[in-house]
Amino acid sequence: MEFSSDVVTLEVNDHVATLWLDRPEARNALGSAFWRDLPLAATALASDASIRVVVVAAKGPHFTVGLDLKEFGGGFLAGGGEGSKATTNARTYQAVRTMQQAVTSLAQLEVPVIAAVHGYCIGGGVDLITACDIRLASADAVFSVRETKVAIVADLGTLERLPRIVSAGHVAELAFTGKDIDAARAQSIGLVNSLHGESAEEVRAAAHLLAEEIAANSPLAVRGTKAVLAANDGRTVDEGLDFVARWNTLYLQSNDLREAMTAFVERRAPKFTGD
Repeated sequence: MEFSSDVVTLEVNDHVATLWLDRPEARNALGSAFWRDLPLAATALASDASIRVVVVAAKGPHFTVGLDLKEFGGGFLAGGGEGSKATTNARTYQAVRTMQQAVTSLAQLEVPVIAAVHGYCIGGGVDLITACDIRLASADAVFSVRETKVAIVADLGTLERLPRIVSAGHVAELAFTGKDIDAARAQSIGLVNSLHGESAEEVRAAAHLLAEEIAANSPLAVRGTKAVLAANDGRTVDEGLDFVARWNTLYLQSNDLREAMTAFVERRAPKFTGD
C-alpha cells in the first residue's frame, strides 16, 4: 500500500488499519492538505484486500479542532486568483464539493470504520466521525457542531448524517447553538457508543480491541452486512429484504461459510480468508 502525506498517516497491523490525523502541532486543524490527502488515503485503504477494519484516530492532545480557520481566512475556499463574482462563487462551490467528497470517501469504504475520539472534536471533526460506522470516545472528549458560531452552515455532511445517528431535537440543539457537549452527553444521546478512560491511549486501545473482534469474523459477511445496512436507506423493508436476498444469492456459498461450519463441528475458532 503506497501512500504518503504530511497530515494523514496510515498504519496496518494484521487486518486492522489505523488512519491517523497527524498534524498535532496544529491540533489537527483540517487544511487544504488534509482535504487533498484524505481521499487518497481512503483509496489506498480500499486497495489493500487484507484490511478488514479501519480505525480513525489522532495524534496529539486533540482529535481535531476542525477546519483550519487561518487557512480559510486566507481565502483557500475561494481558490484565490482574480475574476468575476461568478467565477469566485464557482471556485467556492467546487472547493466545498471537494471537501464533501473527501469525507464521503471515508463513508464509502466497504469495511467498518471506527472513530476513536479524544480531546476536541469540533466542526469538521463531527463531519468525519459521522461518516464512520462506530464512534468511541475518551471521557475528556468535547464535541461541537461549531459552524453557526463562525457564521457558516455546516456543509460537509454533519447535517445530513447526524440525523441518522441521534434524534432530531438533539441535532437541532447542537446545530443551532454551536455549543460544546462533553463525552457523557455525547454518549447519552447516542453520538458515541461508549466511553473509555481519560486518555487517547485508552480509547484507541478500546477501538483496536473492537476492530480485532470485527476482523475475526468473515470479511465477506462483514462487508456484506455494511452494504446491506447502507442499502436500507431510502428503501422499504420489503425492498431491503430483496436486496439482502440477492446479496446472499451471490455470496452465501463461500469458503468462509464452509470454514465456519467445519470449525463449529471441530469445536475450534474459524480462520476466515474472505473467499
